[in-house]
Amino acid sequence: MTTSVPPRHKHETMTEPAAPGTGATTRPAVEQRGVRNSRVAALALSALRLSIGFTFLWAFIDKLFGLGYATPSAKAWIHGGSPTTGFLSHATDGPLQGFFSSLSGHGAIDWLFMAALLGIGVALMLGVALRPAAASGAVLLVMMWFATWPPAKMSGGDPTGSNNPFMDDHLIDAFALILIASLALSWATYLGRRWTALPLVQKHPWLR
Repeated sequence: MTTSVPPRHKHETMTEPAAPGTGATTRPAVEQRGVRNSRVAALALSALRLSIGFTFLWAFIDKLFGLGYATPSAKAWIHGGSPTTGFLSHATDGPLQGFFSSLSGHGAIDWLFMAALLGIGVALMLGVALRPAAASGAVLLVMMWFATWPPAKMSGGDPTGSNNPFMDDHLIDAFALILIASLALSWATYLGRRWTALPLVQKHPWLR
């Protein structure tokens, strides 16, 4: 004798039962956990993007107005100070020491440096043009790593401010920017979605 199986309603969800004794969860539970993890990851990446963006933007504001953190008021850019002199004057070690010293205090370099800080910071904060901003930011951070040259501690030089002979915040932030650029997180913000919808950006995906 056979029994008829009542048809499933469209709203019912099929699940795969867990194997006895395995401690496994059903497929919907796994999928829900995956959705939660994705949301947490998206929030963490957004926080990372905003944090690094604010770092660049704050450096621009501090050097422009001399807020007394890294730049005293007397050396502010609006008071005639050079945004690059203070940092590059500490480039006393490393294979590129002569190169960085030659850049220090030049007006064109000051403008280029400040424009980079502002552009990268604003782009990351707003979630637009993340690929060019992240690429530019990573290059700038690696150059700053060479300027500070953390390995100087290992070669008997004066302390560079880094507590690690190789890995410091410049390289860590550069790797984070590479991650942001590879994921093209423009979809995370309203302005980012509007930016990616522009015909120019659609034609040139590297601008995303």
